[in-house]
Amino acid sequence: MELISKTKCFGGSIEVYSHRSTSCNAPMKFSIYLPPQASDRSLPVLYFLAGLTCTEENFMVKAGAQQFAAKHGLILVAPDTSPRNTGIPGENDDWDFGTGAGFYVDATQEPWSKHYRMYSYIVDELPSLIAENFPVNGRQSIFGHSMGGHGALICALKNKERYRSVSAFAPICAPMQCAWGEKAFSNYLGQDRSSWRSYDATELVQEGQFPRSILIDQGTSDQFLADQLLPQVFQKACELVGQDLTLRFQEGYDHSYYFIASFIEDHIQFHAEALG
Repeated sequence: MELISKTKCFGGSIEVYSHRSTSCNAPMKFSIYLPPQASDRSLPVLYFLAGLTCTEENFMVKAGAQQFAAKHGLILVAPDTSPRNTGIPGENDDWDFGTGAGFYVDATQEPWSKHYRMYSYIVDELPSLIAENFPVNGRQSIFGHSMGGHGALICALKNKERYRSVSAFAPICAPMQCAWGEKAFSNYLGQDRSSWRSYDATELVQEGQFPRSILIDQGTSDQFLADQLLPQVFQKACELVGQDLTLRFQEGYDHSYYFIASFIEDHIQFHAEALG
């Protein structure tokens, strides 16, 4: 790993690293917040997956999470949202596909399959890297925003034994039923829609429930609510199978980090309780 930057914050430090990813066959970056407690003991880790166009920086700069992570003694990790500058033709053409839009899937279609393997990176490679280099105690949880909310939900639903808790801000809840998801899945995974189901939270929850309650916050003034996010579709699927879900509609809030910052304390508290 190469240390890119280190900044003191709420008694701890925000550090940014670059490393060569074996999953993505490319350099990847992540940011990590180490609270002051990390100087003398191992701590739980909470992963945040960001949304379309974001990098490893957005969450650490805009969400205001560090003060609450310091309060509860949690390490925060925010990875980038895709590989970058891989040389794939057209990877920088669209804001909702390619660079900054890995969708947390393992691509099976060429040319994307060589580099765009964000699911394996998030679930396997990055936690191993964190465990080897930072004082973590083995307990971990995950949350995210928009595309990253989708990523958090599928990672938790597919790996119930690995994550103590999961939450999301304005997640893409049913990607098979929205334009963002259809564009990404058809290009990354191919035209066989049956293969998409393993990366769709609404489909996954019907195959097996998460053992703890899922927390989702959604702004009512979110411009993507009706056409792209579809939280009611996920809510209905949860009701059908008995999945415990707390879906909170926050009046007047949009899709921005102002919304995330307004409720980040609730989410940190939610995960802190699960992580002990």
